[in-house]
Amino acid sequence: MTLVRKVLALLPVPLRKLLFRHRELLKFLTVGGTTFLVTTGVNYALKFTVLTAKPVTALIVATIVATIVSYVLNREWSFRTRGGRERHHEAALFFLISGVGIVLNSVPLGVSRYLLHLETPEVSLAVQEVADFLSSMIIGTLVATAFRWWAFRRWVFPLRGERFPDGRATGPEVDLGEAA
Repeated sequence: MTLVRKVLALLPVPLRKLLFRHRELLKFLTVGGTTFLVTTGVNYALKFTVLTAKPVTALIVATIVATIVSYVLNREWSFRTRGGRERHHEAALFFLISGVGIVLNSVPLGVSRYLLHLETPEVSLAVQEVADFLSSMIIGTLVATAFRWWAFRRWVFPLRGERFPDGRATGPEVDLGEAA
């Protein structure tokens, strides 16, 4: 018995059923948490070293790195019971949708810095950094995550047995009750 199964066995049945019903979302959010840490680490490493004068660029680079990690983890873990597309088509859609997510993630930081002028010397360095963190790492991430969850499930990793928007079947149906 795996560690996860042992932990789940300790939970009350209603909570266990709820977690099981939403396991795909929980996996997606776990991948998101992991890539949030990657984004944050790379962003601040760049922002405080080679891209000091370009915080939006630092965020975009960090998000691209995290997106690559996200594709691998989502493909192989979060959405492994889904699919039906050829790998290159799936990857192209994933990165296209992630590109939209990068824009959505970056817009709040751009608004904070360039429309609201929450940058030095207009405000203190502490205010600038809090505004940057809240706008990009919190607001931007939440908006982009909601969009990605919806778009990945709809277009990149459709449930087997569903149909693509053009009417083609996605593949054989899978009993998700038995899939781990």
